[in-house]
Amino acid sequence: MIGTPYRGRLAPSPTGLLHLGHARTFLIAAERAANGTLILRNDDLDTQRSRSEFVHAMLEDLAWLGIRWAEGPQTNGAETGSLGPYAQSQRSSLYTATFHQLHEAGFLYPCVCSRKDLLSAPHAPHADDEDEPLYPGTCRERNLDSDEPASWRFRVTDGEEVSFRDALLGPQTFIAGRDFGDFVIMRRDGVPSYQLACVVDDAAMQITEVVRGRDLLRSTARQILLLRALGHPIPTYAHVELMRNERGERLAKRDDARSLRYLRESGLTPQEVRKMALEEIE
Repeated sequence: MIGTPYRGRLAPSPTGLLHLGHARTFLIAAERAANGTLILRNDDLDTQRSRSEFVHAMLEDLAWLGIRWAEGPQTNGAETGSLGPYAQSQRSSLYTATFHQLHEAGFLYPCVCSRKDLLSAPHAPHADDEDEPLYPGTCRERNLDSDEPASWRFRVTDGEEVSFRDALLGPQTFIAGRDFGDFVIMRRDGVPSYQLACVVDDAAMQITEVVRGRDLLRSTARQILLLRALGHPIPTYAHVELMRNERGERLAKRDDARSLRYLRESGLTPQEVRKMALEEIE
């Protein structure tokens, strides 16, 4: 994507309050987009946990932190930009169309394995990527009843190397079938996975660089395979070191004491919070 005007994005999920770890990633994303265009996307696919009050809070907290975006939902309730809607819950037709494209091209197969099945399989999930246990290929060659509820997996080529140069972490290489297996792109309830929705939206919104936490490195490898299958340009990637609490655990939305809203209400200034978010990696 050399020569293409820079387009970066923020993609928070409104399932809780933003914390210092989010601030770190989003501040770096905003800085890298300083001479280009920054897009804010509301990744609200998790309909059970996404709440409107968290959408309002993330817009307020990002603006308070001093982050400005050119496209996406705004704090006044409006939406700017020509590539919206900028909420994933309103983009289901795009995900469905891409699912059919992948299915017709032979990349997908149905799978009836539950998460419990996978967690009890000999291959344990990776400690830093527990949302997607390594799939052992149980349903690859099974003839399933068409009426049986099933998710749909993208079939990887075992042994295929996926390499990219991360703008912050340097060269990265992952091997399909070893570092990750066949992965879900459509859940059995018809909800697209993070992998599918992210690829569709980043391509449609013409994102040239994806900035996110280093816990998503394997997701990047999966998404590069999807982008190749769909014939989309592959953006550059920049994975940010995670913030951790006193126990060495990465920050999560349950860490209320580190939420931006808590820090704001405690009297800290945006400048102080920005310093807290970035000082460990300077």
